[in-house]
Amino acid sequence: MSRLLVVLLIGLLVAAVGCTRQVTGTAGPDPKTPPLGISQDGYGIVAGFADAPAKIEIYTEPQCNHCADLQADFGDQLAYYIAVGQLEVTYRPLTFMDDTHGGYSSQVSNALFLAADKPTTATGAQFQRFVEEVWGHQRPGGTAPTADELKEYATTAGMPGDVAQRISEGGSAVNIKEMDSTNFGYLYEIDSMNAGTPTVYDLNKGEKLDIYDNDWLNKLMQT
Repeated sequence: MSRLLVVLLIGLLVAAVGCTRQVTGTAGPDPKTPPLGISQDGYGIVAGFADAPAKIEIYTEPQCNHCADLQADFGDQLAYYIAVGQLEVTYRPLTFMDDTHGGYSSQVSNALFLAADKPTTATGAQFQRFVEEVWGHQRPGGTAPTADELKEYATTAGMPGDVAQRISEGGSAVNIKEMDSTNFGYLYEIDSMNAGTPTVYDLNKGEKLDIYDNDWLNKLMQT
């Protein structure tokens, strides 16, 4: 048998074996996709690369209709800028519209933290899509989304199945009372005269953004 034929046969054998090789271990997030995690203080959800040139905080209430408008108008752009590495967004939920402890807003806020709780295989862009889905199906003053609905929203947003399942199963991912107190304290420091939602804060410049300027996001990305 010629040397060339032997080399060809070995090459074919390696190719065949390589396609069926099994890799053990737990799947981790792709380093090329925008990460998702919890802020250092434990009360914010951070979507995007840490070295993104633009960084904002979004203070939002799950039953706030103006927060739903923000997602409807700018959610797609936020997801795009997160995905391409130009923007890091920290969501800081609030629950002041709840009538009772553990109500609608508390349940939705907890679901957001479940999505980002370690270990998570979801990306920052997928989380942004999840936020859009949740606020897009908002029922202010009504019943909170069911476990099946939250799972559907997560799946529609493109989140991995294990994350969508974790969201639907529930369980406490954050101390809601402490989250609400901490995030409202930050919000009050930003604007004590109008500590409402939605509020978008530019972390680089240390200033509140005028989100009622239809071009506010494009302007942010150009600075």
